[in-house]
Parts: sequence; structure tokens; C-alpha cells
Amino acid sequence: MAAKRKKLNSMRLLEAKSISYEIHAYDKTIRDAALVAEAVGFSADKVYKTLVAEAPSARKPVLVMLPANMQLNLKRLAKAMGEKKVALASHADAERLTGLKVGGISALALTHKRWDVYLDRRAEALEHIVISAGQRGLQLRVATAALAELLGCTLVDAADRST
Repeated sequence: MAAKRKKLNSMRLLEAKSISYEIHAYDKTIRDAALVAEAVGFSADKVYKTLVAEAPSARKPVLVMLPANMQLNLKRLAKAMGEKKVALASHADAERLTGLKVGGISALALTHKRWDVYLDRRAEALEHIVISAGQRGLQLRVATAALAELLGCTLVDAADRST
């Protein structure tokens, strides 16, 4: 890390739990997860985007983390949540609910909200995944098992290949 960078709450949380991480910076104008993966030099199946979903009967939203090259299967997510229906929050709603900008939404930056976090099961096969640090332009490479334990993730099979 050449330049001094402001430490984000996500980084402080990982450090407090003695979980090592690597910072990967990219042009913060990039909003597409697959392009972010390319910009930070990782394959899209190792870079995980975080989406905000809501069920009409649920009291609070949930976070869903899936590979950058996949899309959320709402029916399978609903089934995993024990709900009849789940909807993806619009960009505006996701920003309003999280207080973070789309492209910088991170489960690590939202632990204080105590939302349920669902992690696509494909992550189990990966030693590390790359996720948003909670700010556009910064990604963190973290050990998958440590991250899943810290966030209390529920593993789900709720992603399909992007078309």
C-alpha cells in the first residue's frame, strides 16, 4: 500500500477479529461487478457483489453475496429464506436502506444493522473471496471461511449464470 489510505470500518472490524485482508483499489466510476473484477485483477467468480433484497413479510432487508458473473435467482432465495416472494431492492432503495452507494455496499460495513446475510454456496470452494470494503473504489480480499463466520452467513444456492 503505497499511499496512506483512510481506514474504513470494514477494515477495523476485520482487524479487531484478527482476520487478515488485502486492499485492492480500482477506479470508483466502475459500477459493474464483472468490470470491477477485471479492474482488481481477479476472475469474476472470485469477486462477490452484495445485493439488497426484501421480502414483503420480513421486518428488515437481507444482504445476498454472489459472484460478479452471476445473477440472483429470486425464487430460490425466497425458498431458502422460507418466504413466498422476495424482491431485489432498487438502487435508490438499496442506498437509502444501507446508507452506502451502490457499488460500495458491503456486509462488513453493515454489521450494526444485524441483517441476515446470505452467501452463494460457490464461495465454499474458494479459499478467499473479494468483496466491497464499503466504499466504491476499494475491494477487500478476505478468507472465505473467516468472513462467513464473522458475518454469520447462511449458505444458499440462489445464483444463476448471467446471460
